[in-house]
Formats: sequence, structure tokens, C-alpha cells
Amino acid sequence: MQIKDFMVDRNLKELTEHRTVALPIACYETIINQNVHGYIPLHWHDELQFILVIKGQSIFQVNGENIVVGEGEGLFINSGCLHMAKDMNDSNCAYICLNVSPSFILSQELYATYVTPYIQATNLSYLQLHPNELWGKNILDAVRKINELIRKKSLYYELDIFIQLTFIWKNLVMNGFQLKYERMEMLKSHRMKQMLDWIHTHYADKILLEDIARAGQLSRSECCRYFKKFLKKTPLNYVIEYRIQKSLILLQKDHLNVTEVAYQVGFNSTSYFIDRFRKYMKMTPLSYKKRMSNFNSNRPFD
Repeated sequence: MQIKDFMVDRNLKELTEHRTVALPIACYETIINQNVHGYIPLHWHDELQFILVIKGQSIFQVNGENIVVGEGEGLFINSGCLHMAKDMNDSNCAYICLNVSPSFILSQELYATYVTPYIQATNLSYLQLHPNELWGKNILDAVRKINELIRKKSLYYELDIFIQLTFIWKNLVMNGFQLKYERMEMLKSHRMKQMLDWIHTHYADKILLEDIARAGQLSRSECCRYFKKFLKKTPLNYVIEYRIQKSLILLQKDHLNVTEVAYQVGFNSTSYFIDRFRKYMKMTPLSYKKRMSNFNSNRPFD
């Protein structure tokens, strides 16, 4: 299964149903530049995520840190962490994505000892998975096996998936990563999500830096530092990019022209919207509108 129309709610929580089998997991292949945005936009989810790059090279951003992941390598992304992904060097990067509910990893009796400490650690937003390290190779091989099991659906495949998940978690625990718990890091993550939530609620309105900072109970300068650390951009640049993301859906509606879309997503100038859109999407809004109209008209019925 290839997911192209990547959707998130106003809190950046992914809306993809993470249940492609009769278990609380999802495993699918993704080609990054075939997504409707041309990349995987910033989002988070409660599920644990394991990535295996099967072609090309990608740069992932997890809680503000950039990680390059090449073919044959992978990544573990912890529950609740903000992350996004972009193709690197036009490599047509493709990867297997395994999402699994933390509660499904181990039994309730073992959960508090072997799962809770890891999903609550403030220094474990991600782990790189390298095939030249035994524990990393074991995890990557298991992700590939789970993907094959879901595709083939042979007898008792659900039990085989559960065995592989337990094997994955055992190898992650055994790699010896030292866990830390810092209250200030938890507070920073909470404030960042508060500011993003406020933007996603008010993106169509006039937004000032003071408004964003107030939502996170921060000064203007502290607000800018948070965005630079977590997202590598200024708060107002993030607002512009988020407005453009929201415009992509509206531009696919036949009854709305470019000017109407611009004002609906918070731009007070059509020319400025076109300029920012061109910089962000490498095409004009009208070109995008025509392109998506042709795509939708040629799309086969489900």
C-alpha cells in the first residue's frame, strides 16, 4: 500500500489509520516525492514508528534534529515526537514504514518495565538503525519480514507478526541506550505543541509573533528560539508554510479561484500568496490547480 494523500489534523496528529491488519499496527511502503505535498509534512502520532529505507536517501527531521537515512538503513521514531521527511538529492526515496501501538509491543505485565520507560524518556526521540550493528540489523530485517507477512497473509501470520514485534523491541532494549528524564525537556515539548495548536486553529486570521509566543507562555525571543530548535525556521515562516499546505486542498475545488483560496487561508494579498506558493511548491497556484484537476479527472473510480 502506498499512501500519497498524507493528512493531519489541526494539532498535527496524523489521521492515517494505523491498522492495515487485524492488529493495532500498519505497515506500508511510501515514495516520499509522490506524496501530495512532495514530502512527508510535519506530524506526530501515538504509535511507535520503524523506518527501513529500501531505495534512495532521505532526510528525516525529528523534534528539530536532522537525520540522513540511506538505502538499507533505518530509523526508530518514538511515540509523540514531531517528525517529517524529505527526499534527498532527487533519489526517489522509498521506505517501509511500520507503525505499532505501544500497548501491543508487550503484555500488560511487562509493559511498565520494558515499554513505559522508553516512551517517556526525554532523550529518546529517535534511534538510527544501522545494518552493520547486530541489534540494528535484527530490527531492520524484522521490519522487512512484517511487511512480507502482511502482503502474503499466510496461515497464522498475525502470530508471526507478534513474534517479530517482540523480537524488534528486545533488540531495541538490548542496545544499551541510557535513558534520561528531564522535566524541562517535557515542558519545552508541551509548549511547542501549544504554539503549533494555536497556529493551526488561527492560521486564517491575522497572526503576530506576540500571539504565537503568548500561546506558549513565552517571550517573543524565546518563541523564536523554540521554533529554530524544533523546526529550523521562524514562527512566521512556519505560519506561511502551513497556510500553503492548507491551500493545497482548497485549490483542488473547482468553485474556488486562486484569490479566494489565498484569502481563505490567511493571505491578504494574492500576489504575495502566489510568490510564496511558487517558492514553496516550485510552481504557481494556478499551475498546481490545473495539474490536480487533470490528475483527478484521469483518476479511476474506486
